[in-house]
Amino acid sequence: MHIKEVLVQAFESLRSSKLRSSLTLLALVIGVFSVIVSTTAVAVLDNYFKNTMSLMGTDVVNISRTPSIQMGSLSDDIRNRKDITFETAERLEDLMRVGRGMSPDEVFRASEIKYKDEETEPNVYVRGSNENYLSNNSYELEDGRNFTQDDVQYGRNVVILGKDVQDVLFKNEYPVGKEIRFDGKPYTVIGILEAKGQIFGQSFDNFVLIPYTTAMNAYGGNRNINIQVRAPEIDFIQQTVQEVTGILRVVRKVSPGENNDFEISTNETLSGSFDAFTGALYIGGFAIGLITLLGAGIGVMNIMLVSVSERTREIGVRKAVGATRKAIVSQFLTETVFICQLGGIIGMILGIGVGNLMAVWIETEAVIPVWSVVGGFLGMLIVGLIFGVYPAYKASKLDPIESLRYE
Repeated sequence: MHIKEVLVQAFESLRSSKLRSSLTLLALVIGVFSVIVSTTAVAVLDNYFKNTMSLMGTDVVNISRTPSIQMGSLSDDIRNRKDITFETAERLEDLMRVGRGMSPDEVFRASEIKYKDEETEPNVYVRGSNENYLSNNSYELEDGRNFTQDDVQYGRNVVILGKDVQDVLFKNEYPVGKEIRFDGKPYTVIGILEAKGQIFGQSFDNFVLIPYTTAMNAYGGNRNINIQVRAPEIDFIQQTVQEVTGILRVVRKVSPGENNDFEISTNETLSGSFDAFTGALYIGGFAIGLITLLGAGIGVMNIMLVSVSERTREIGVRKAVGATRKAIVSQFLTETVFICQLGGIIGMILGIGVGNLMAVWIETEAVIPVWSVVGGFLGMLIVGLIFGVYPAYKASKLDPIESLRYE
């Protein structure tokens, strides 16, 4: 039978039993949808995470008291770790030989920034660091200058503006050289940064940067901080990690044999942790989808068995005029695959659409997981073949004489 005739016959078979066919298709759609929507959403997150990592320095080592990515609650030994202080950061900088560009990373508070009659919302982060912060975090100066060592050493009241702050305060003026105020103190603008974007609605540009020594004088320095260290080259990341680990164990007086009381992460380790997380999501989505597809496959087998029963006389006629068992098997297998692929296409369209709502929510580009789409087509082909074999075999074994007598 010509493939076009087979497809027409399959469509007519579906149309003749609308309710039964709709329920079967619904099960197929739900199965494929559950797989595709989960893989699409995870692919969006994965793409977003990679874009986020590109905003950070690839050769930067991050030091923190607790893990950067936390799964579940922290254990008591992690919660009870002593703080990483500015003194720790300064001693680390003095003792390093491989690592370069140490920068403290601390948000001292969220404040309202003022310039003349303009003011921001009271949600601008006042961040304290040094001259290495911009390069360690891949920020570019749009104009003005970076901090100097003297700015940091003498705790000068100078400030570098994130793009969001500049857009609010200086709509019609040139910012560099102007004096702004926050938390009761004046600061001279020495630089403005290029826009960097946002993640999960959290802007990378809604902050002001002041020397950490200035921030300590204004807000106090008795606090836990993060530290960033840059490797001289990307190939020296592991050497830098080893050096930093050794220095911090000495500085923080960690006894030999004891675990580190701090965390060190790089883009590679963060990517590994995120890959493990997304891998678990992929597996969960596939497991749910496969269970649903198993039920859908049984439903497909049922509808095809009913179809064989309803078309017994037709099968008898076809055999009487010379149709072979192979032709009968091919016809029913093709019809089964057609039903599965129809449900698969609908499920994939819905899954990709709903999965990309995640992209809208976190404001990133949409993703079409090509490998999932290809896998969906192949998967539905396999489901159709597996669950269509028995009905097709049963149809091919019918006796033509008995079939012609069938009422």
